[in-house]
This record gives sequence, structure tokens and C-alpha cells, in this order.
Amino acid sequence: MKKQIAVLPGDGIGAEVAESATAVLQAVGHKFGHEFKFKKGLIGGCAIDETGTPLPDETLETCRNSDAILLGAVGGYKWDTLPSEQRPEKGLLKLRKSLDLFANLRPVTVFESLADASTLKFDIVNGVDLMIVRELTGGLYFGEPSERRGDAVVDTLAYTRQEIERIVRKGFELAQVRRKRLTSVDKANVLESSRMWREIVEEIAPEYPDVEYAHRLVDDAAMQLIRNPKQFDVIVTENLFGDILSDEASMMTGSLGMLPSASLSADGPGLYEPVHGSAPDIAGQGKANPLAMILSAAMMLKYSFHLDDEAEMIENAVVNVLKAGYRTPDIAEKDAKLVSTTEMTEQVVSAL
Repeated sequence: MKKQIAVLPGDGIGAEVAESATAVLQAVGHKFGHEFKFKKGLIGGCAIDETGTPLPDETLETCRNSDAILLGAVGGYKWDTLPSEQRPEKGLLKLRKSLDLFANLRPVTVFESLADASTLKFDIVNGVDLMIVRELTGGLYFGEPSERRGDAVVDTLAYTRQEIERIVRKGFELAQVRRKRLTSVDKANVLESSRMWREIVEEIAPEYPDVEYAHRLVDDAAMQLIRNPKQFDVIVTENLFGDILSDEASMMTGSLGMLPSASLSADGPGLYEPVHGSAPDIAGQGKANPLAMILSAAMMLKYSFHLDDEAEMIENAVVNVLKAGYRTPDIAEKDAKLVSTTEMTEQVVSAL
């Protein structure tokens, strides 16, 4: 198999973890006889510094002409004072919108060897395996108007029926191939958009008779994620709620550095990135955890290239490296084998 992959390292630790992902993919390609070609592009703060815009046209064109996209991270203190429309994060939002990457998949899997790293009790988090499906191109982040009006501000939460239908169907489809349980999260007791969301879930559910489904208000879902996370299989929700709940759920693993994600369109290239940010405070120090980026590459093999065996091999390699006691600083406990970003990557490649 021959595939072109757009690599957008971005800012902060993004360059370090993106390099880790490409190293692992090269090892997989060598082992299975695949040819992965990588083409780099600018995004975020580094793109602003070099071109004046957080998403240059050249980068967008590279992404459109690629089979999949790997993204490191965007943003940092350096650009915090820029006007909102010129911030690094706008480049990522524009990329998602331009490629119609409407479905964000965030798996939350607690590895037994890391369960003690969570702030929650071992018995609560050990064995957690859930998927948050977040609508990514609509809602509050994209609604118009979004502006200041003197001493008042306006942000608009807007959805179309079609936008809700396609993400709800994606949630049901994923539940079908997992444990066949879907939880739809909304705020239907307050928001009209959520009432429409809930109505659409009820309309679509009969198409998936093998999936057990339930509705939860977002505040209750946030509480239940802490009280009993193992009750969840697939959670589907809108943009803002999904953003918050997935970050909350991430802490079950003990570190944002362990969580991958995929952003999918109906028929174009998928975008794969770690959930963590650019962490400018540790950039260039070899302290970044590359495992979320490496696991994002595994998701790319699975969802964009349908290379399930290769994806599973990466996942198993990560499990074995963690079982062997190797840790970057964010997940290190007493007596751990403390390693750098590069050394952790080398251990995964060796395990492959």
C-alpha cells in the first residue's frame, strides 16, 4: 500500500511528537511492506510567524491532496495577545471546517499498568474503555454572530438538522461495532438546540435496533463519568459538550499525553491528533509523551487505511512498553524507568 500523509507538526511539543509518529509509521511500513510518504505543512503559531496566517493556502492544499493528516499541536503563550481571529487555534478550526471534519472520535482507554496514575481510585478506572463522539464543525464555536456589542457579548449556538443527523448516525454505527450501548448527551431541559438533538436521536434509533441507547443531560453525564465511567460505551454529543467531557474523561488515564483522537469527514482525508495541547513550557526538552500521537497514528491506520492488524500491532506495542515500566515524566511513578520523548519512541519501535 502506498499513501501520502500530510504532517502538520504545529507548535510547542507538536514537532517532537509528530516525529515520533512518523518514526513508528516507518517501522510499520517496513514490517508490512507499505510505503508512507510524508509531506510537511505549517499550521498555528509557526504559520503565523512565517506567513501571517494560521492556515496557509498551501497547507490546506497539501491536506486536500493527501490520504490522511497527522497534526501535532497548535498554540502557545507567544500568540495569546493576538486578536481572536488571528490566533493559532483558528487555523485548526478552519482546517476542520474546510475539510468538513464533522466527527471527532476520542477513545478513552485506561491501561491497567497506568490505572494507579489516575486521580480516581484504581477500581473505578481500571478497565474503562469508552469512545466520545463529538460533533466538530457546528455549534457554539462556529455560530454567527459571535461578537462584542459595547458592554455585551453574543455567541450563537446553531445547528442544522443534517449536521445533527450525521453525527448521531456516526455514534450509532460505532456503538454497533463496540458493545452496542450509546449515550446521547444534551441539555434538553434548557436549550432548544438540545431538544431538537434529542428528537433526532429518537427518530434515528429505530434504524439501529441492536443498539441500546439512553439520553443524559450534560451535567449528569459529567458527574457519571467520575462516579461510574465503566457504564459508558459510546457517548455522542455536540461540539462544546464534547470538548469539555472528553477533557474530563482524559484524566482517568492519568495524563492527556495518553489520549489520541480522529476527526473524520464523509469522504475526504481524516485528521489525527493527540488530545493534549502544545505544552510550550516543556517544548524542546525531551519531556513530551509521544504515546497519544503514536496512538493517533494507529487510529489513522484503522479508520483511514483499514489496516486493522497494523493498528493493533501499534496498540499492543504501547501496552507492552508501559507494562515494561517505561514512563515519560507526565506518567512517571516511583521506580519507573524514566525516558525521554525519543527514548519512549525507540521503545515502541523496538516492541514492534
